[in-house]
Amino acid sequence: MTRVTYTDIATAAGVSRAAVSYALTGRPGVGESTRAAILEVAHQLGWEPRETARLGAARRSGSVGLVIQRPARLLALEPYYMEFISGIAEVLSPLSMSLVFQTVSSVEERLETYRTWAAAGKVAGVICTDLVKDDPALPVLKTLRLPAVVTTPCDDAASVWTDIPAAMHKVVRYLAGLGHVRIARVAGGGEYTHLKDRSVAFESEIAALGLAKPIVVTTDYSPEQGMSATRVLLSTVPRPTAIIYDNDVMAAAGLGMAIEMGLKVPQELSLVAWDDSLVTRLTYPPLTSVAYDIATFGAAVVRCLLDLIDGLVVTSTSLGEPHLTVRGTTGPLQLPGR
Repeated sequence: MTRVTYTDIATAAGVSRAAVSYALTGRPGVGESTRAAILEVAHQLGWEPRETARLGAARRSGSVGLVIQRPARLLALEPYYMEFISGIAEVLSPLSMSLVFQTVSSVEERLETYRTWAAAGKVAGVICTDLVKDDPALPVLKTLRLPAVVTTPCDDAASVWTDIPAAMHKVVRYLAGLGHVRIARVAGGGEYTHLKDRSVAFESEIAALGLAKPIVVTTDYSPEQGMSATRVLLSTVPRPTAIIYDNDVMAAAGLGMAIEMGLKVPQELSLVAWDDSLVTRLTYPPLTSVAYDIATFGAAVVRCLLDLIDGLVVTSTSLGEPHLTVRGTTGPLQLPGR
């Protein structure tokens, strides 16, 4: 059977070949009505992206893609993504497949990366992290017909996730049980849905337990801002007696700042990290942390994507609730005079 080309579609639709290229790769350059008409003609002619040479090349190269909208320098400091990528590699390596990885600074760059990869047949599918509400990536990927798996609960795409809100509820209840009524949070920045879910869980559990209204300081996830945020929190009156951090490196930096300011941990201040990387065991005292196997999570995500690429019907899956690993930075609050 002769493969349907862009020229065939352009002739049948009465448009230019460039317009067909824009429409079929999801790029701007044609109006939505024109795009829809071209897609309809392509469908009638039997054009399918998975049967074209570009996707064939992606299958032969055995590549999947991951775009992260974060500064590249922060990834060197953030253990989460290194562990996540290691889990992906454990699955791909035995299959002689590779991960195409790209950092970007904006949503527009992220979408253009997907379009470029699809047009070049560079990847057979993508893993989507850090989604925002009504994320524009999902309709673009659908238009590109590029298989995708997301790492948060999602009605519009296949997804694999962990129950982060449940873990946050558990942490707040744990700290309240130790006698803490003023609990603060050092949060990561961004409009990501997983952070919003974490924030909602934090604030709702605080309210449900009748604790003092919390202070939340937003950061860029770096140790420098983790340290600065801790200084701000511990300088407030009355100060919090417990702080939850959105990653491990900020918690480690916060622990150093608390000790520098003369506070006893955990007698006067309890600290909880998030992700439970090796960093949490290298501090003194070692950090209590929300823990789950990030490498296993990465492996589960990429296995789901491979099934999707192979045309299998996949079911969105929760890997359950992270647990709390208690170490030396949390304990009963010891009030002065006791």
